[in-house]
Amino acid sequence: MATEKVTAGRDALGAFAPKFAELNDDVLFGQVWSREQLLSPRDRSLITVTALLSSGVLDSSLAFHMQKAKENGLTKTEIAEALTQLAFYSGWPKAWAAFRMALEVWKDGDGQAGAFEPLFPKGAPNDAYAAYFTGRSYLHPLAENPLVCNVTFEPGCRNYWHIHRADAGGGQVLLCTDGQGWYQAWGEPARRLRPGDTVVIPAGVKHWHGAAQDGWFSHLSIEVPGENTSTQWLEPVGDAQYGALESCARPCGGTGQGPDE
Repeated sequence: MATEKVTAGRDALGAFAPKFAELNDDVLFGQVWSREQLLSPRDRSLITVTALLSSGVLDSSLAFHMQKAKENGLTKTEIAEALTQLAFYSGWPKAWAAFRMALEVWKDGDGQAGAFEPLFPKGAPNDAYAAYFTGRSYLHPLAENPLVCNVTFEPGCRNYWHIHRADAGGGQVLLCTDGQGWYQAWGEPARRLRPGDTVVIPAGVKHWHGAAQDGWFSHLSIEVPGENTSTQWLEPVGDAQYGALESCARPCGGTGQGPDE
């Protein structure tokens, strides 16, 4: 994901402390924060919020980095859990102050459709396949051969269980780009997905994928070429099963007998 050019240092201190402004904008944000292949922006945001809170920095710097944390995919549930744990290590009053900021930043949940800006275009509502989704999704085709689309899920949206069929070859590859989501193959534990994660789905495997409960999610869907390919849509992922994912410690959604159970 491209890193936004930061000019906060020059805007605030360019005339008074030009070298500090240069280090802030070009080194800290321009170099360190941009090394996304080594540590994701989401994780860098969580580390930065933790460091600021622990140091007692409870001013606009913390508010700024909380907003960046939200933009980088940290959900309301995650920031609440992080601040709760930090209260025991950094101090109860600091946590109270941080919670007041978090309430403001996450007052609308994890973002609205207009505020979510995925790496690739979100596209139009995925009306052609709406019958096979719980919640709303969006689709933006990127290439035709092989077929590559950016699929965006609103919070809580997921597709139905389905199987990619093919006489030879076929299947699908998911490349996660924004937010957090879930993937689950039949009879296996659900897998949490974050930007940079890749899922290879062979033909014949019953599965589903979608967003986490409290945040938007986007992935590239790459169709693996094959002979006589098709998609078999099956039953929806139930609300009870989906809602229990966070605490699910064993395979959910099947008995492990395989995709054709």
